[in-house]
Amino acid sequence: QVQLVESGGGLVQAGGSLRLSCAASRSIFGINSMDWYRQAPGKQRELVARITSGGQVNYKDTVKGRFTISRDNAKNTVYLQMNSLKPEDTAVYYCNILSALGGNYWGQGTQVTVSS
Repeated sequence: QVQLVESGGGLVQAGGSLRLSCAASRSIFGINSMDWYRQAPGKQRELVARITSGGQVNYKDTVKGRFTISRDNAKNTVYLQMNSLKPEDTAVYYCNILSALGGNYWGQGTQVTVSS
């Protein structure tokens, strides 16, 4: 069973930066996409950023220009660089990996808190 371990969350002031990492416990065959989601208290989980197997990236409109998703295939790791953070970015952030063989893997979540 693949495990995803996230790190890099924390408390930061508005305007600050954080870099989230999500490492898979082993290589995953046939990855379709590697995603970052977030869930704020009382709200539904939402897709923040996605990078496909072909390297195409997509972002939620409210984070475009501030967040950057990237990956290191050799390390089985996906990253989320978050700059110019705002209080509304406060949430638990989760990584998710989808594979062509039907695998749907989630990390345990990491808390990001942005103070005003």
